[in-house]
Amino acid sequence: MTHFVKSDADVPGRFFGRMTWRELAFAIGPGLVVMLADTEAGSVIAAAQGGAEWGYRLVLPQFALIPALFMAQELAARLGLTTRQGLTELVRHRFGRGTAMLLLATLLASCLGALVTELSGIAGVGQLFGLPPWQSTAIASAGLLGIVWTGSYRSVERVAIAVGLCELSFIVLAWLARPSPAEMAAQLLDIPMADRGYLYLLAANLGTCVIPWAIFYQQSASIDKGLTRANMAAARIETLVGAVLCQIVTAAVVIAAAAAFHDAPGSGHALDRVGDIADAFTMAAGPLAGRAVFAFGLSGGAMVAAIVVCLTVAWAFGEMSGVRHALSQKPTRAPWFHGAFTAVLAVGAAFVASGANLVRLSVAAGVLNALLLPIVLGFLYRVAWRELPQGMCLRGAYAGAVAVVFLLTSSLGVYAAIVGML
Repeated sequence: MTHFVKSDADVPGRFFGRMTWRELAFAIGPGLVVMLADTEAGSVIAAAQGGAEWGYRLVLPQFALIPALFMAQELAARLGLTTRQGLTELVRHRFGRGTAMLLLATLLASCLGALVTELSGIAGVGQLFGLPPWQSTAIASAGLLGIVWTGSYRSVERVAIAVGLCELSFIVLAWLARPSPAEMAAQLLDIPMADRGYLYLLAANLGTCVIPWAIFYQQSASIDKGLTRANMAAARIETLVGAVLCQIVTAAVVIAAAAAFHDAPGSGHALDRVGDIADAFTMAAGPLAGRAVFAFGLSGGAMVAAIVVCLTVAWAFGEMSGVRHALSQKPTRAPWFHGAFTAVLAVGAAFVASGANLVRLSVAAGVLNALLLPIVLGFLYRVAWRELPQGMCLRGAYAGAVAVVFLLTSSLGVYAAIVGML
C-alpha cells in the first residue's frame, strides 16, 4: 500500500491543511460513501413524511444539523486514521468488555432498524412496478451478497458511490416541483415545538441524519482502505462536502413533498405507502419520469446504506472478538466476517418480507436512532478525548464546540422522540 507524506492538517490553525489533488483523490471514499448512505431510504421517507404533513417547516432543521453531522463523522475519521482501531475496539480496550458489549448492542439495534428500512424502501419501489415485497427483497439481498463476497474494499466503494449518486435526482425533482418562495419563507421559521406530531417527525429526521452506524462505518472503513494520519486533511474536506450534500438532498425531498402536499399544518397528508411518497414526485415530473427518478433515487440510497450497515456489523463483531477482517478476504478465509454480514442481511430481509407497514417502520427506525444518540456520541467524545495523540487531540475551543453540539443534538433527539411518542 502506498502512503503519502505527512500532511499539515494537524498543525494548529490549519484544520483542513494543504494537499495535492492526487492526495485528495486517494482519500475520497469512506466519507462520501457514508454520506450517500446517510441519505438513505429512511431519510427520504422521514423527510417526505415531514414535508407532506408540515410543509416547509422541516427544511431549516436539515441545514441546522450539518455541524453535528460533520463533527461526528470527522471525529470518527480522526480516530480511525490516527489509532488504526474501530470504535468498538477502542471502547473495549479503554473501558472493558462489558461496556463494549453495551455499545455493540446499541449498534446492532441501530443497524437492524436501518437494514429493515433500506430493504423496506427497495420493496416499496418494487411494489410501484408490480413486484411483491419478497421478490424485490430477495433480488436486492442476492445483489448485496454478490457485491461483498466477490469484491475488495475499493470495488465495493466504487459500486456504492456510483449507485448512491442516483440520489442527486431528488434535487432536480425539488426544482421541478416549483415550490412557492412566499409560502416557504413564511414557514421556514415557524417551528411548532409544542406539537407532538411535529416532534416525532423531527426526531425521525434527526435520527436519519446523525446516525450511530454511520459513525462506526467511517472509522472502520478508513482503516480498511489503508488511510493514515497523512490523509486527515482530505478526509475532513470529503466529510464536510458530503455532509452539506447529504442535507441538501434531504431538504430537497422535504421541499418536493411540501410542494405536492401543501395543506395546513397538522392536517396534511399522512403517507402510508411508498407509493404515496412517489406521488409527490409524479406531480412534479409526470407519472412516468417521476416514478422512474424516484425509484432510482430511493433504491440507490437504500442499496448504499444496506452495504454500509451490513459491513458495519461485520467489522464491529470482528473488533469485539479481536479478529480483524478486510473485504479483500474471501468468505472461506474470513467466515465470521462474511457470516455476520450474511446473518444480519437475512434477518432484515425476512422481517421486510413479512409485510409490515414500510413507511411507519422507517419513521420508527429514525426515532430509535435519535434515542440511541447519547450513548454513541458520548462514547465517541470520551474516546476521542483520551485516545487521540498529540497534534490530533480534541482540545481547546473546538473541543468545547463539539461537546455543546453533541449535547444539544442528543438532548433534542431524546426530547423530541419521547414527547413525540406520548
